[in-house]
Amino acid sequence: MSTTSTPMEALRNSVVFRGLSDHELQPVAALLKGEKFPAGAVLIDVNSRVDLVFLIAKGKVRISRLTTYGEETTLNILCEGNLVGEFGVVDERGRSARATCIDPTEVYTLSSQEFDNVLTSNARVSRNLLREFTVRLRQANDNIIQQLELERSHTESQLEKLSKLVEASKSVNSTLDLDKLLGLILDAAVKSTEADRGTVYLVDSIKQELWSKVFGGENMVEIRLPVGKGIAGHVARAGETINIPDAYSDPRFNPDVDKRTGYRTRNILCMPMKNKDGTIIGVFQLLNKQDGPFTTDDEHFIDAFSAHASIAIENARLAQEMVANERLSAVGRMASTIIHDIKNPMGTLRVYAQVMKKKSGNEEAAKLADEMIHQVDRFVNMTQEILDFTRGVSSSNIQDLDFGEIMGSVLDFIEKDLSKNNVKLLRNTQYLGNLKMDQDKMVRVFYNIASNARDAMPQGGALEVSTAPVDGYVKIEFKDSGSGMPEEVKKRIFEPFMTYGKKHGTGLGMSIVKKVIDDHKGKIEIDSEMGKGTTIRILLPL
Repeated sequence: MSTTSTPMEALRNSVVFRGLSDHELQPVAALLKGEKFPAGAVLIDVNSRVDLVFLIAKGKVRISRLTTYGEETTLNILCEGNLVGEFGVVDERGRSARATCIDPTEVYTLSSQEFDNVLTSNARVSRNLLREFTVRLRQANDNIIQQLELERSHTESQLEKLSKLVEASKSVNSTLDLDKLLGLILDAAVKSTEADRGTVYLVDSIKQELWSKVFGGENMVEIRLPVGKGIAGHVARAGETINIPDAYSDPRFNPDVDKRTGYRTRNILCMPMKNKDGTIIGVFQLLNKQDGPFTTDDEHFIDAFSAHASIAIENARLAQEMVANERLSAVGRMASTIIHDIKNPMGTLRVYAQVMKKKSGNEEAAKLADEMIHQVDRFVNMTQEILDFTRGVSSSNIQDLDFGEIMGSVLDFIEKDLSKNNVKLLRNTQYLGNLKMDQDKMVRVFYNIASNARDAMPQGGALEVSTAPVDGYVKIEFKDSGSGMPEEVKKRIFEPFMTYGKKHGTGLGMSIVKKVIDDHKGKIEIDSEMGKGTTIRILLPL
């Protein structure tokens, strides 16, 4: 197979045959045989037979060695005019490296014996070869040093990442307070990736929502968004990483938040947080890396950090559950004892009230007897409700009921109770249709909320109760003119045993309210400001 250059031209371009006359080159040229190899072809391999020497006429050849770890280290890159395979002829120790064609390569071959004869007969060729050996050795040294420097740089980079991961892991495992933990996780993620800011969302699997707590002015506020909505919602659903180097050129980015806040989002890294089972429990959303877009190293760090963060979150939740369960267990034992002890006395009082009502013949006495019966039933039901809550019982008798009629009856009773405490009830009921709900449980929810509003207005005031259909829900609002509550109380209002502003009660009322609303697949929200009252908003699905 012929090459595009002649043997004489190839020898004239060779560094080893440099300086020889055409008369001296012609006998060597007569021995050369042309061959062509595709890119990737191996001319020589380690420990292969020393039978040929290759003169490169066109193309490039990589000289390399495999390490014991299977990595290939480049020793030299040889091009036109260089010899390949001459080392084995000179030292007679066999092949010690691999020669691989980088490009389609054309060569002339010379047998090892013929090349040895040329070296023996021509001192200039031997000197040129020795000079070339020196050049190759220096190049190999430079390449090895460069490889070592790259390896060291890579090792230092990996150690720095590991150090960041260790420090971040220490930080997030320093607390069992979930709110504080989320702040530590976010802080570690932002610092380690050199982001400007970010958000850590947790997945509410029951409501299929993402939630997080962020600073709104001087206070912490909770934000929620549906799984699947926006970039973070998509990551929570699909479990994939989204790395956007230029936010405003990406159609997935919504600039409305920037317009409202004045913040300019340049780049985004959004990644899922997964637990040890691979379940997505949260989402990292990081914004504006300091120097350019987020890198694959940032993705690898967040991916590794995710495992530590998820463990810390699950530990915090477990610790909270253990404390709450122990306290609930104690309350449950107490409630069980109370129910056992009062069952007969309460039953007796109820029977006596019914007898009094029948025999009195007096309308006023009959009303008092009805009130006694009602209060006895309310007391027993409330105690049973506490017992069910502490035991984790969650049975519901949901039926399609006339909501307007039930709400009217509830408000009539509430109004009597409020009027005794100089609190005026304002009604604004715009929804009077049917609704699927557990009547007994929802009525107790309304009583509980109204009772809390009454307690927040010891000097009197007003409670406005309104209902209206909104986006597939019935919105029920209780808005009082009471003292309000501080932000810290509002954040913890649904926790068991959380009380504020009253000396009586179990501290389970709002926890039970939240549980009932959750069982109805509804939502409950609280707006409150010190000195300006509280609004409790319930949304029940139509």
